[in-house]
Amino acid sequence: MTDIQRFDAGPRISQMAIHNGVIYLAGQIPTRVGADATGQTAEVLGAVDALLARAGSDKTLILRAEIFLADINDFAAMNAAWDAWVPAGHAPPRATVEARLALPGLKVEIVVTAALRPA
Repeated sequence: MTDIQRFDAGPRISQMAIHNGVIYLAGQIPTRVGADATGQTAEVLGAVDALLARAGSDKTLILRAEIFLADINDFAAMNAAWDAWVPAGHAPPRATVEARLALPGLKVEIVVTAALRPA
């Protein structure tokens, strides 16, 4: 049996799981759906920070990020928030794609995989 820790587990998803020193976050979405893409991205990145902190990690240990935009024309606006957030020298591998998101008004969803802080 493998040791998997799940956080905020609901009937459909968990917000975070940890296995073998790797943290897997569910897709994080903003709560302020009326905000522009920069504002929504900043809010989502704050949620990523909070989840990683709960796990004992931080954004310098991100292994990979996947960004979904409802409209690829928001790429520059999303990058404005991303560039202000990601620490110099710690930009992770990343993919950004246009996708139909689950709820009206969502402009961005971000999925992150990160390492636990070494003991």
